[in-house]
Amino acid sequence: MRTVSTKSAICEAHSKLILVGEHAVVYGKPAIAIPFPLKVRVIIQKAVGPIMFESSIYTGPIDKIPAKMEGIKACIEETLRYANQPFENLRIRIDSDIPLGRGLGSSAAIAIAIVRSLFSLFEQKLSKEHLFSLVQIAETYAHGKPSGIDTVAEISEHPIWFQKEKEIVPLTIGRPLYIVVADTGRNGDTHTAVDNVRKRYASETAKVQNSLDEIARIVELAREAILNGDIYLLGDLLYRNQEELKILGVSDDELNHLIDIARNEGALGAKLTGGGLGGCMLALGKSLEHAEVIAKRLMDSGASNVWYFSTEENILYSPK
Repeated sequence: MRTVSTKSAICEAHSKLILVGEHAVVYGKPAIAIPFPLKVRVIIQKAVGPIMFESSIYTGPIDKIPAKMEGIKACIEETLRYANQPFENLRIRIDSDIPLGRGLGSSAAIAIAIVRSLFSLFEQKLSKEHLFSLVQIAETYAHGKPSGIDTVAEISEHPIWFQKEKEIVPLTIGRPLYIVVADTGRNGDTHTAVDNVRKRYASETAKVQNSLDEIARIVELAREAILNGDIYLLGDLLYRNQEELKILGVSDDELNHLIDIARNEGALGAKLTGGGLGGCMLALGKSLEHAEVIAKRLMDSGASNVWYFSTEENILYSPK
């Protein structure tokens, strides 16, 4: 009989949205990411025997974890090593509202919540630097050579300005943003999207470089629009960013369709978010009520799931 301790640790992590700058960020350009209130919750208890894992994807001993979750296993193993604890005697349960493979940072969120829970369980202090390095172990398995933007954005409670190997800058929003997120219902293929951009860069260097440079300019202008509370300028910049992502070949017909639906409902701006080739898109509304109208229209137009929220409250709503 497996003995489970009453002592447990429970920690959460939120997901993220890349507001502007995806793909260009891989080439050293800046990007802006914001917290998204979809969350994952991890419960860890001490229990005698091998580590047991419970999630919607897999339940069983960690040694038999599926290949697509090897990064989580490696992250747990390194975290326990760092905490000077054995790789055993735990029960780990994951309850996540974040859909997998949609560009919302689910893998990073799960790893963040696990690392936080392990440090809490063993009553050890955890710095942001160590949290980042441990989570990046899982992210490397999931994404190959991750930029780090998912992890940083999900550790932060505020919008961030991100550029590889440069200081992360938190951004103050001059006026609340009313954001709608629609899920195509299809996994985004980040590996393929990034590889496609790389191949296109090799064959059409000047054209792709122009798009990457334009996205960087858009991100610079978006930062000023956010700080100044100019949501109309920000919306226009979202549309401009989407046009460059189409040139890079990472959007697709379904994403384009949902973006057109949002535009027809008066969205100030709309674009894909994340890797593209599936996954999610976002739209910017004029108010929370307007965001609800856009959300309902997107749901009626074939989106598999839709959420909307205000950055002022970070309370997530779904259209009724």
